[in-house]
Amino acid sequence: MRGEPLRTIAAPFVAVGPSGVAIRTRLKHLSADDEEVLRLVGAHLGSLASKDLKRRCAEGLEHSADRWAERKRALTEESSSRWAGSITKATHDQWALARRARSAHLQSLEASIKMIAHRLSLPVGEKGTKRAPGGYRTRQEWFQKTRRLRLLEDRLERERADHEMGRVRVVRGGKRLLNTRHHLDAAQLTEHAWRRRWEAERWFLRADGESGKRFGNETIRVTPDGTVSIKLPAPLAHLANAPHGRYVLAPTVVFHHRSDEWADRITTNRSVAYRIHYDTDRSRWYLTASWTIPPIKTVPLDVARARGLIGVDTNADHLAAWRLDQHGNPCGQPRRFFYDLSGTAMHRDAQVRHALIRLLHWAQRHDLSIAIEDLDFSAEKTREKHGRQKRFRRLISGMPVSKLRARLVSMAAELGITIIAVDPAYTSRWGAQHWQKPLTHTTRKTSRHDAASIAIGRRALGHRIRRRTAPPSAHQSDGQEHRTAQAGHGAPGREGTRPRIPGPRTRSTGTRRGANAGDQDAQHRSERPTEPVQPMLSP
Repeated sequence: MRGEPLRTIAAPFVAVGPSGVAIRTRLKHLSADDEEVLRLVGAHLGSLASKDLKRRCAEGLEHSADRWAERKRALTEESSSRWAGSITKATHDQWALARRARSAHLQSLEASIKMIAHRLSLPVGEKGTKRAPGGYRTRQEWFQKTRRLRLLEDRLERERADHEMGRVRVVRGGKRLLNTRHHLDAAQLTEHAWRRRWEAERWFLRADGESGKRFGNETIRVTPDGTVSIKLPAPLAHLANAPHGRYVLAPTVVFHHRSDEWADRITTNRSVAYRIHYDTDRSRWYLTASWTIPPIKTVPLDVARARGLIGVDTNADHLAAWRLDQHGNPCGQPRRFFYDLSGTAMHRDAQVRHALIRLLHWAQRHDLSIAIEDLDFSAEKTREKHGRQKRFRRLISGMPVSKLRARLVSMAAELGITIIAVDPAYTSRWGAQHWQKPLTHTTRKTSRHDAASIAIGRRALGHRIRRRTAPPSAHQSDGQEHRTAQAGHGAPGREGTRPRIPGPRTRSTGTRRGANAGDQDAQHRSERPTEPVQPMLSP
């Protein structure tokens, strides 16, 4: 590291809590009429949402409030004003998301082009460093990369032109599911099963809440006793089984999570958004309720690290954690919370959630904050930088850093645990350099990840990662003053000698201490007779 300049390390900060809440429950025991009405309403509103999204994408950057009002009026004629508002809002959100995705794609293309141009400028076979890759290995690879450079430059030019014109490409239902239609055998799906999933994903059964209205939502209404009713669109009003063009579902619902918060909102007529979704794999209907919450006031950084904290190192298959006191010293034994990221998305999500629950319960028992790295692998996954290191690229691509961080922050906010985010620069390297060997002994083998968790915790506490500097080996007493790298620069006496404590140098308790000590000096005295011995006289 001597010959390479170190990048600037950002200061640690307290992560902000979630801004919204979503809970879900199952719609059980729906009748055949209920399911038919939900399918018809979802298909009708889904077709309106597709048409509205098409018009919004055609407008591009020329969108204005007048055009939005015109689109909403057209949708109101075929549904209702509230359904039209929900559809247009969903359209705007989807267009904005596609716009942000295109911006991220442009940044990725620019980074790839810059990396390829740098490696092409180096001689063939030149070795790289830990911070920058070297040249390409062979002339053949160099030639292939020149062709890829031209390909990426053409792609970048097209993407920039579309971005400047405000053109986005959006697929309602998902591009991945659309492409699955051409690979049904690989996806193990029949055409009928794919069609059912495709239609269900394109349905629209989502209604935004409105404060001041009855139970917080006039379109999809859920009463405190769990009765669900839907305001039918105008063309389907003849299907209503309740007054004012409403359809009441036969079963009632119960929210098992955050039910008290949900009940408090609807009884005071505060806004609650609802979404009805059909899972084709399980053939089940679900109802999701969501609402915004005021931002949680974060505690100051000094308060969060007053009692120490838990440093957490994120890895591909586990979380390595170690508890540190307020001075940055590791306490107790390291902990590991494993998870398995193979299998389906639901399995991976459950594995991450269970690992975080065990970590948070440990922090809650000791009333400690949690320090975690502010990881972002968006610029590190590119094959242009790591080249043939497919295993490493697959490793960092499979780490759920963004999902794990979002889940950790939201779950910690419910338990009142503070999350401190730190810069991940050099934590693994410096942790292994300064802490792995000293903490390894015959009964414990400290891994590189355990040492990295100490480095993360010390950085969150404001200490240097390296261990306390010992006095010179030539004079291991206080003659050359006590040295420490843990004390702050303004701490009084940080360069002074340790205070003299009366007693033996080992600081052990002296004799005649304690109620049951007895005469402990007896074992150190020689046995002597009680009467003086007369000297023997020679005859």
